[in-house]
Amino acid sequence: MTSPAWRYDGEHGPEHWGKLYPIANGNNQSPIDIKTSEAKHDTSLKPIGVSYNPATAKEIVNVGHSFHVNFEDKDNRSVLKDGPLSENYRLLQFHFHWGNTDDYGSEHLVDGAKYSAELHIVHWNSAKYPSVAEAAAHADGLAIIGVLVKVGQANPNLQKVIDALKGIKHKGKKAPFTNFDPSILLPPSLDYWTYFGSLTHPPLHESVIWIILKESITISSEQLAQFRTLLSNAEGDNEVPVKHNNRPPQPLKGRVVKASF
Repeated sequence: MTSPAWRYDGEHGPEHWGKLYPIANGNNQSPIDIKTSEAKHDTSLKPIGVSYNPATAKEIVNVGHSFHVNFEDKDNRSVLKDGPLSENYRLLQFHFHWGNTDDYGSEHLVDGAKYSAELHIVHWNSAKYPSVAEAAAHADGLAIIGVLVKVGQANPNLQKVIDALKGIKHKGKKAPFTNFDPSILLPPSLDYWTYFGSLTHPPLHESVIWIILKESITISSEQLAQFRTLLSNAEGDNEVPVKHNNRPPQPLKGRVVKASF
């Protein structure tokens, strides 16, 4: 078994990613700590428009460091538009980041405050690029909605996702996951901060327009614990649970965070 080129801890952890991915020390890395007093209210920012068709939900996959719920992205049945975007961005997948404990699992922070987990809903610019891979190499290629998650009431809208994890315990496992509209995971208010950044794990491409919602959603401690039962190993290998998968905040390096509110 070859060890992966990157992990979330040890000698392959985030502080070492730069050895293999020099962009890790780039000027537009994510996540960041959003300083609300420095965010600039931008009157030109429109409300975001999400239009997701539940029929495009396809499968749930254990990718070894998280799980992805993937969507059929051959047409524009499920899109994100407006907000800071000038084109329609097509829904690709959503996934979560979490921590060893309920205290800290988010990637983005707000005024230094840590959240229990973070949901990322990933879209790509299908108006301009022929494929996700092509889009990910360009500055306007990807748009990700980030939703901060805090431990509190159980979240019934998350239960279908959590129930599906039992079927994809090991890395590489996948199961059908159909008829699901991820907009049910969004908070009531869609006020947001936006900035230009990167993927938060390798290859760390600086190609993401981030849309971080101001309002958080809840998850129960029991629901969150289910994320940590996911295994990062293939079947038959030593069991290694995915205890955490959150990258620490990166320096802003002169970037401006804009606020829609």
